[in-house]
Amino acid sequence: MTQFENTVAGLTERLQEMHARTRETPLFNPVFQLSLDLSRKLENGDLTLDCVQNLVSELDCDALQSRAKRLRRLVTPVSRESNLAALTSRDSVASFDEFRARWEQPAMHAVFTAHPTFLLSPAQTGAVAKAASSDEEISDSVCTVSGGRPEITLAYEHGRAMDAIAHAQDARDTIVSHTLAQARSKWPDQWLELAPLPVRFASWVGYDMDGRTDIRWFDSIGFRLSEKAQRLERYAESLATIDSGHPLLGQLQEAAEYTRQRTEDFRADLSDPAQLSAAANRLTRDDPAKLLSLSPMIEALEQEARGADANRAVKLKTLSAAMRADGLGMSWIHFRVNSSQLHNAIRRLIDPDNSLDLGSKGAMATLRELLTNVKPLLSNFAALAIESSTAIRQFLAMAQILHHVDSDAPIRMLIAECEQPSTILAALYFSRLFGIEDKVDVSPLFETESALEHGGRFLDALLAEPIYQDYARVRGRVAIQTGFSDAGRFVGQIPASLAIERLQGRMADAMRSNGMTDVAALIFNTHGESMGRGAHPESFADRLAWPLSAWTRRRFVRAGIRLEPEVSFQGGDGYMFFATPELALATLTRIAENRPSDTDPAAPTDPFYRRTDLSLDFYRAIRSHQRDHLESSTYARAITAFGLGLLNETGSRKSRRQSDLSADRDMNLRQIRAIPHNAILQQLGYPVNVIAGVGSAADGNYEDVAALLQESERGRQLVRLLRAANALASIKTVAAFGELFNSAYWASRPYRGTESHLSDACEALAEYLTKDDRTGVFRRLASRLRVDALKLHRLLDLIPDEAPLPDREHTRRTIGVLQALRLALLQHMFLKAVSIPAFSRANDISRDDVLEMVFTLRIDDALEQLRRAYPTSFPQLGDFEVDEPSDYPDGDGTGYSAIRRDYIEPLERAYGLTLQIGTAIANEFGAHG
Repeated sequence: MTQFENTVAGLTERLQEMHARTRETPLFNPVFQLSLDLSRKLENGDLTLDCVQNLVSELDCDALQSRAKRLRRLVTPVSRESNLAALTSRDSVASFDEFRARWEQPAMHAVFTAHPTFLLSPAQTGAVAKAASSDEEISDSVCTVSGGRPEITLAYEHGRAMDAIAHAQDARDTIVSHTLAQARSKWPDQWLELAPLPVRFASWVGYDMDGRTDIRWFDSIGFRLSEKAQRLERYAESLATIDSGHPLLGQLQEAAEYTRQRTEDFRADLSDPAQLSAAANRLTRDDPAKLLSLSPMIEALEQEARGADANRAVKLKTLSAAMRADGLGMSWIHFRVNSSQLHNAIRRLIDPDNSLDLGSKGAMATLRELLTNVKPLLSNFAALAIESSTAIRQFLAMAQILHHVDSDAPIRMLIAECEQPSTILAALYFSRLFGIEDKVDVSPLFETESALEHGGRFLDALLAEPIYQDYARVRGRVAIQTGFSDAGRFVGQIPASLAIERLQGRMADAMRSNGMTDVAALIFNTHGESMGRGAHPESFADRLAWPLSAWTRRRFVRAGIRLEPEVSFQGGDGYMFFATPELALATLTRIAENRPSDTDPAAPTDPFYRRTDLSLDFYRAIRSHQRDHLESSTYARAITAFGLGLLNETGSRKSRRQSDLSADRDMNLRQIRAIPHNAILQQLGYPVNVIAGVGSAADGNYEDVAALLQESERGRQLVRLLRAANALASIKTVAAFGELFNSAYWASRPYRGTESHLSDACEALAEYLTKDDRTGVFRRLASRLRVDALKLHRLLDLIPDEAPLPDREHTRRTIGVLQALRLALLQHMFLKAVSIPAFSRANDISRDDVLEMVFTLRIDDALEQLRRAYPTSFPQLGDFEVDEPSDYPDGDGTGYSAIRRDYIEPLERAYGLTLQIGTAIANEFGAHG
């Protein structure tokens, strides 16, 4: 074996040398060969786990620096002065009316969601954000000691969301204050009429019941009360800086204290009727400090500003603008249920025998009649406590929030997997039944392939319903949600984005054809932070335009429909954009500059939409290729073979449903949620759901497709996404994972006397893996990816690279070394596992069961069983006060300490290092999943 230094530089140089060998031997795998070299060193003592820890820490540091650079690049410039200057340059409008039109309608709504992407510890997040928040060179100071990752509970996620929203609020206040000052300077006689609202915030953290049952109704009430208390305290702090003796200050402080007390009431376990009754009665009874509306206070502040000096007036109006935007909470809130939960609830009323098709004309007629004749009912917390239906419980909770927490701020009701108009009518029925129809925006989610395919007809049918039209006019908007995570998983990210775009265009058509141009169109695009979840990685302009294209926006503008764009900032990754005051201001400034709500209606048609003979065929071919992967047992087996074991816990919602060992082999992709699915692709080394199919779709027509993509802004945006994904992709790495399970590899490894000390372990692995299918699975998948990639490279060679990545090769080499180190650690774990002696205790589980746990990387389960089998502490005779003497046992009973030291503890430590490597790889990708 060629010797190389046990340093990152030495490993990188060795990897480069071996890459050159692929010219001689195309099937040669540099990543796996480097892992073998490292494995040999590890097993013969030339490399220790301590040394591996140092290597991983250095690479992890590099990845954190890379992430900080990427974050800053997306939102640059980051200094307060630069962003205020950018806002000033955007404000060169001709008239006050134009200025007012620009700033009084939100450029975008930002929703803070609790998707499981809390990969970094708070210390790591803080270090990355701090480094990205200045113009100074990003150094290894970002490589803070993590201090351990906390348990990621729903309360932890909620706290992180509130921290991010607080920074966002402060940044919006800065923009509002700057905007008011600009208006005062330009239009001194009119500026007091201005009511800026540049961006609105919302959150579903604590209110999203889709796919989880661990959020109790009183948890949601408690969260809303805590948000109200926090916002009141922040309003009071803002007012105190203006005037510490202001007459409204005491009212805000008293309301905040009252709400804090009610928050504590609802943090208790209210499953006990007596405790619930006491908490509910304290919240519902009249109290001077029970503030339910800010309207009088907003009017008082505005009135005071009219008679105040200019500086005080700006501050007063900035505070009133914040109150107008957020109401009595840190943000507006989104509840979410699944359509099936709504169906179960409505069937009680219209179909108790479960014999009616809810999508039928008969069901629709019944629902129309129900809605026409429904009489609103009073409800209270007792009714909420005894309700068994999840969907009805959500409507009851919304009613209590509107009646007793904040009567002004509307609430969104998102409905997942919504594929028929009757589901929306059912939601409207419950809204009307509990008297909250005028405050609830019911929003269907289009995310599955079926929903995207048939969504246009759905919207046509829904918007033709007179009952829905009346409701939308009361609310002033038609609201929908489009999802990129599951859509990207099941359709492929590029086909999903294009299908969502077509659906959005159909929405504009449906609103126009049904005479609904007098209300706004609210489109909530729930994309994430990674390219696998619909976040374009090239720039913030691309990030905003990718889910809501200029073509889509023009459809609404030309129809005379006001657009309300909304996007999500998901979990720990999304909150990073608001982790410091500087980043929050930079992020909101980029949104203000790019204004997703606006477009030029006179812009010429993009060739991508004019040349549908090419673009539609291109889209359909990519979608077909992605579907082939999804339906392929090869792809499913590769993803589920051990991929979840490569991932850290990143959220309070589980990555998959529970399954036994035998079920793992046949796990369906639908058992893994979208973010873990994407995260596994990152860890395996190839973002299949972003890249796959594009090359094959261009096959036979490269020149025409390349010309179309190059001439079209949408096409160039698509190419920028592909290049960013391809820069991080490695098919050799995908293939390398399969070699871990190659029986021939293990049988050959000690061949000709090399590594004779591993002969028994290698032989055991070789024998055990003769029946394993994973080598063939990964080889077949790698072959399919390679054929498609050859065609993709042929296409990309015809299109100039608009923005070559300066660190591309460094990033690829870093990821390659990380992957090789992890493969070496996995080999170390496999060798340790088969070397553990046969069990002599706790023999209710077999050795093969434990081995299978290790090979599927269910390491925590394996360690639990091994510790049961090999305990290191035993009861001693001296522990008992027994009079009768005994000579037995005659040993000390501690014979398993060596097994713990030599096998179990190295297995545990090696696995911990693989998870640290996974974090580093995700940081090189810029997001988890």
